[in-house]
Amino acid sequence: DVGYSVYDRYDLGEFDQKGSVRTKYGTRNEYVSAIKTAKASGIAVYADVVLNHMMGADQQEEFRATPHDPEDRNQAIGEEEPIKTWTHFTFPGRDGKYSDMEWHWWHFNAIDYNSYADEAFEAVYLFEGKSFDSEVDLEKGSFDYLMGCDLDVNNPEVVDALERWGEWYVDLIDLDGFRFDAVKHVKAGFFPHWMKHVQRYSGRYLFSVGEYWSGDINALHRFIDLTDWPLSLFDAPLHFNFHKASKWGSGYDMSKIFQDTLVETHPELAVTLVDNHDSQPLQSLESPVADWFKPLAYALILLRLEGYPCVFYADYYGAQYTDVDGEGNEQDISLGSHQYLIDQFMAARKAYAYGTQNDYFDHPNTIGWTRLGTEQHPGGMAVVLSNGDSGSKRMDIGQPNRTYVDATNHVAETITTDDEGWAEFLCEAGSVSVWIPAER
Repeated sequence: DVGYSVYDRYDLGEFDQKGSVRTKYGTRNEYVSAIKTAKASGIAVYADVVLNHMMGADQQEEFRATPHDPEDRNQAIGEEEPIKTWTHFTFPGRDGKYSDMEWHWWHFNAIDYNSYADEAFEAVYLFEGKSFDSEVDLEKGSFDYLMGCDLDVNNPEVVDALERWGEWYVDLIDLDGFRFDAVKHVKAGFFPHWMKHVQRYSGRYLFSVGEYWSGDINALHRFIDLTDWPLSLFDAPLHFNFHKASKWGSGYDMSKIFQDTLVETHPELAVTLVDNHDSQPLQSLESPVADWFKPLAYALILLRLEGYPCVFYADYYGAQYTDVDGEGNEQDISLGSHQYLIDQFMAARKAYAYGTQNDYFDHPNTIGWTRLGTEQHPGGMAVVLSNGDSGSKRMDIGQPNRTYVDATNHVAETITTDDEGWAEFLCEAGSVSVWIPAER
């Protein structure tokens, strides 16, 4: 499995369980070695963890539960009844090493499988004495349940078990932070509680970012209010704006590209992205940003003051894969590499993206901004992009009588500012230009 069907959090490729010792990605020793190598190279490491559910139980258990409508978890579709399902985790291959806790049905609150039910009957079974949490996304009434055995984070034994695992993990791995999967399905208040505990235990600051995949900015705001903790979120609404802009072409109003996004309302918590593993063609949350627009999108996240930008591997290196579409047909997907332009953007970010930012979002197709630089990082930078015809933007870069060149090489000519530090900066149609100081 790719890693989201969590069976045993203590097994990083060490025990003979579920058909092999190694995980899909290798053994525990290889994992630890890879992280040490990354750290030695100056790369911070964030662990991607799933605290929402578990899968692959070793034994079935019988208990009582009530079937609920999968599309409306507030709606029961039957009476409480005996069910039999896979909820007992014994971890025989690990045999009690690191933790002797076995997981039972009472450590969870819901599942979508019942051995006693007809295979055609679809339901989410809410376990006796349990309830769906309200501090989750409100889609489907309560999106507490996603898949597998849904962890009950209101159960003190569960909370304690996850805290002990967190201690073990940060003892084993010199981590710099965490990426939490599927946070919209977990009680929001759990995350600050867990982070405070693990951070206090580790004795150091740990970064944290949650994957709350929703285009509704109000849903993200609600999560932020409920957590009351500096837990960053991926800016999914911005991704959806990029997706829409790439489909609409010149019909999209670029002056509103940041409207109703996290980077607009909570820039200090926004981890910005263009695409990711879920948004690619044929993936679970398919909403790809069209290839022509990706350079514009990366300029918008890499060269601005706000947000913590994330570069997607497949956008940088390209990717080829085969997957099945909604009708069951295999399709070959090829994603182009944008390595050259992303490299230019990152070099410009490192050298020139400093100081005051002036925005010129005053046209539906051609927008731009400048960074005025600082004493330590002088020179400034101007960015212009268009989703329509070639255009220009008169902007103040704060550098009188200075010559600039386009780092992307889209525009060959140079531009020199006037006595006040203003100039007419150019860009090609459906393109982006990044103007940096010419070498003196």
